[in-house]
Amino acid sequence: MTDTKRERICAAALGRIFGYEPLYATALTERLGSAAAVFGLPEEEVGRILGPHSKFRGMIGRAALEAAEADLERLEGLGCHYVARSEEAFPKLLKDCPDCPTGLYYRSDSAPEEIFADAPAIAVVGTRDISPYGREWTRKIVDACAQAPVRPVIVSGLAFGVDITAHLAALDGGLRTIAVLPCGIDEVYPASHRKAAERIAAGAGSALVTDYPPHTSPAAFTFVRRNRIIAGLAGCTVLVESKASGGGLITCRLADSYGREVFALPGRVDDPRSAGCNALIRNRTAEAITGLAGLGAQLGLGRYELRRKKDFVQVVSEFYGRKPGFADAELIRSAAELIAAKRGIDIEELCYSLNLPYNEAARLVTILESDAFISTDLTGRCTINPGNS
Repeated sequence: MTDTKRERICAAALGRIFGYEPLYATALTERLGSAAAVFGLPEEEVGRILGPHSKFRGMIGRAALEAAEADLERLEGLGCHYVARSEEAFPKLLKDCPDCPTGLYYRSDSAPEEIFADAPAIAVVGTRDISPYGREWTRKIVDACAQAPVRPVIVSGLAFGVDITAHLAALDGGLRTIAVLPCGIDEVYPASHRKAAERIAAGAGSALVTDYPPHTSPAAFTFVRRNRIIAGLAGCTVLVESKASGGGLITCRLADSYGREVFALPGRVDDPRSAGCNALIRNRTAEAITGLAGLGAQLGLGRYELRRKKDFVQVVSEFYGRKPGFADAELIRSAAELIAAKRGIDIEELCYSLNLPYNEAARLVTILESDAFISTDLTGRCTINPGNS
């Protein structure tokens, strides 16, 4: 067995034992020089170091090594791998955190040197209950990052709402992205994002990562440990939308405790989904994102001019104006103006604003949606699709 392989097995074993209290593992490995050295000591010597009353007495031994080795061998067959904290390829920013894990499990078609390269990493996080405003600005922020001279990796948690929007926007913009899971690397959570997870794992330099051992199922308490990995991997964290409490806020507070920069997108004072963002800005924990111009410099990606896109209303007008025999070009332009002005407007509000019967307003929305200009949710709220805003 090579020294690298043994170190990985020993690091994974320590992660299984001290996962929720990584400071113990850090203290042991720093004192003895490596994870392998910890398991090289006689059991009584380990017990002496841990102390007579430690709850971990008796856990550091052959059984822990055999379980970790079996895990890593099985994961190799699933296309999953492990990188120990002591390896050169381990992410340097995460290694700087006091509660850094002993290693990371990852699933990717790329090598860890490519996944955790020195390119800046930006965490984009927020609520699962994303609004059309939040979805639009998540995409705009990631798209602005994709145009920067220094192209970052986008880090998030694969959850519904802001997380998955950020991952997909990164992939669409040609950026690398890392999804940190609240479960073992042999699972995907949420299961409905399995297709997106496969796309991430197959993307060049992108990966699914976790410090949880395999067979760990997601539970309420597993998300906080996951959030510290998101904050630790990134040089700065952007909160797009958050209620007064939630995982995104926890990630930002962790990032702030690590001495990392935190940014937040301001929202309406009466919108509960912006309460967390507004609070971080008010408390001066986060710097406000007030526009896309200069955002790259704000995030440390360099100064540059954003590509100018055609106005959504202009694109819609030109598209339907050129359609032979299309009689509703002016009416559909009016609908597009309302959708652009009132993001998240629903069909009922459209019919009142346009003074149209409900079925006529719904017909206009259906036309715009069938031509991929907008999307609607279950409540009929209209969102402009990426590339059209």
